[in-house]
Amino acid sequence: MRRTFFRGANLIDGINRPKANTTVVVEGERITAVGSSSNTPKPTAQDVVYDLAGKSLMPGMVMCHYHVAYDNVMNLHDIDMKYPATYLALIAAKNAELLLRSGYTGAVGAGTMHNIDVTLKQAIDNKLILGPRFLSCGRDLVTTGDSVDCHPDFWKLNMDGLARICDGPDDFRKAVREEIKRGVEMIKLYPTGGHGLMWPADVMTMSQAEIDAAVEAAHERGKKIRGHIISKKGILAGLKANIDVIDHGDMMDAECIEGMVKQGTFVTPSLYFPWKMVEQKRKTGKAGFSGIDEMEKGLEHSYQIIPKAQQAGVKFVIGDDFGIGVMPHGEYTCELEAYVKGPGISPLEVITWATKNGYELLGQDGGIIQAGKLADLLVVNGNPAKDITILQDRNNLDVVMKGGEFVTCQLTPN
Repeated sequence: MRRTFFRGANLIDGINRPKANTTVVVEGERITAVGSSSNTPKPTAQDVVYDLAGKSLMPGMVMCHYHVAYDNVMNLHDIDMKYPATYLALIAAKNAELLLRSGYTGAVGAGTMHNIDVTLKQAIDNKLILGPRFLSCGRDLVTTGDSVDCHPDFWKLNMDGLARICDGPDDFRKAVREEIKRGVEMIKLYPTGGHGLMWPADVMTMSQAEIDAAVEAAHERGKKIRGHIISKKGILAGLKANIDVIDHGDMMDAECIEGMVKQGTFVTPSLYFPWKMVEQKRKTGKAGFSGIDEMEKGLEHSYQIIPKAQQAGVKFVIGDDFGIGVMPHGEYTCELEAYVKGPGISPLEVITWATKNGYELLGQDGGIIQAGKLADLLVVNGNPAKDITILQDRNNLDVVMKGGEFVTCQLTPN
């Protein structure tokens, strides 16, 4: 089998500090060797060799909070009412390819309409379309009258395409089983308001018994479950139920951090949207969002608590609500800058969130450049471990490789 050699790389392996002049060998869909030119195999005539001349080689990233079928919507109703399901599926296919070409070789769904995540994953796996490795999500599981249950009753539309309205533990248990039957791998709950939703953060829109039942039902059938959770009360309720992913977690504190570390809970801070809005106000003097003052206060807390959580060992991952009008698809890697310039996380640590931690949540054997791991790789023209913004320009991605196959390659072999 023909092998691919990357020589002279600035290796950013997902764990350690960058290492210069490294060789990485790929055979089939996996990495077979990592080291110096003297302790890795020698290429044969049939192999392909690329001299990176100091360019960075890093794992592909994972978008761990992804709404692939959101069409840069301007209001909540456009999510499920602007287009029919068939058209939304085509939009999702376009967005999935864009995500992959942006350097994200994996994605974890955070809620979709009409079971599009499941269909999309099948199409990607069957090589019908280009896209990342995908952990599919389904409809939002919500209670009557919470923030997602937003269509007026007199419309008589229900929420079937976007959400499944549940009330009581048994109803949530049944809904989780229904979603899993449809092929969903990641269940999405809304235990609290806040973080841009209609109900405030301190309102619990699910009871502890409902959260417990949903998590238990998902885990009984070997699936994962996530929740839009903002308040400390909500975080502790999710931890008590042993939820897998806490989305946002704005008001986490030392007690929450202790529980997250103990249970290995993943957290998607999703700071890009509030960071972007606050930065816009700072630069222009104008607020682009009605809740900007509350956002600023929330960011101040996040900037203090996220470094403490990072130091304690919380498993942070990357992802935000891309696909809304002020945060369109394609801006994905701009999120990374928010964690560097906001709470002051180092670029290398943020890369670990996006790679090693992301693949762990995805449940795939990648995110680290080691022999035996999946060859999901990026070659970057520059050093993102020093300047994370380099990743924002797709022209700096000389290579996007998924499973040992080139999605993009701007290099010339030796």
